[in-house]
Amino acid sequence: MISIVVPAHNESSVIARTLSQWVSTPASDEIGVVVVCNGCTDDTANVARCFGSTVHVIETDIAGKTDALNVGDQISAAFPRIYADADIVITADAIRALAKRLEQGDVLAVAPTADINLAGCSLLVRKYYAIRLLLPSSREGIGGSGVYALSEAGRRRFGQFPDVIADDIYVRLHFKAEERETLTSVKAMVFPARTIPKLISVRSRAYAGIFEIARRFPDLSVNRSETNDRTLMQLFRDFRLWPGLLIYCYVNILARFRAVILSGVKGAVWQRDDTSRRTLPAGSHS
Repeated sequence: MISIVVPAHNESSVIARTLSQWVSTPASDEIGVVVVCNGCTDDTANVARCFGSTVHVIETDIAGKTDALNVGDQISAAFPRIYADADIVITADAIRALAKRLEQGDVLAVAPTADINLAGCSLLVRKYYAIRLLLPSSREGIGGSGVYALSEAGRRRFGQFPDVIADDIYVRLHFKAEERETLTSVKAMVFPARTIPKLISVRSRAYAGIFEIARRFPDLSVNRSETNDRTLMQLFRDFRLWPGLLIYCYVNILARFRAVILSGVKGAVWQRDDTSRRTLPAGSHS
């Protein structure tokens, strides 16, 4: 049995899209799903319950992703265990591929490669991602794809999920480079912010998560991934990439600045992006 834990906060518009990939498929008997509806004020739980006994729905009043992950861990018993955001799309076959890779035993954590769906995104957002896809960070699935999978031995690397902004980065840094792997042949569809202002908000939250983990868990820094700096400098040699590079740098410089400011504000609220959670017209594609 493969366990999937899905933390969901007000995800009624997208949760069915995610769960439909795993339920009523030939692989559904191999998969047990726990959806933890945390602090929801919409009908996320009711939508998830429509998928029947394959999906175990838990409701908690605490609106927090890491708390939801801990609740999901208490309910789930099987390994490998997969943690998936409620707004991504990954097929049952891809889930099985992640599990099969862990069964080989030489790695403890795996993730799919992010497949960025740019349908409905502005031209500037598209240019941003055209640059991002050229950088080393785009090849890191744990922290980029919205999905990561741990073996039983891998899950023992840490106790409960701490209250952090970036659970995926916290998890990734518990493993050396040779202990984790991003599978290039396995994809998870990710739906990014569709406008530059919303993208800046998302990136601000991401930087805040990075800063928080560096501050609270400095010992984990030994397992950091390759930075983008050297590749960015090389890309600037090609003047044809300058428009996209300027957008990329603008977004991340402003996001980093906002993260520094807001990280020092007690009780700061990190807004999530809702533009990527709007249903697109039928036939839309990237």
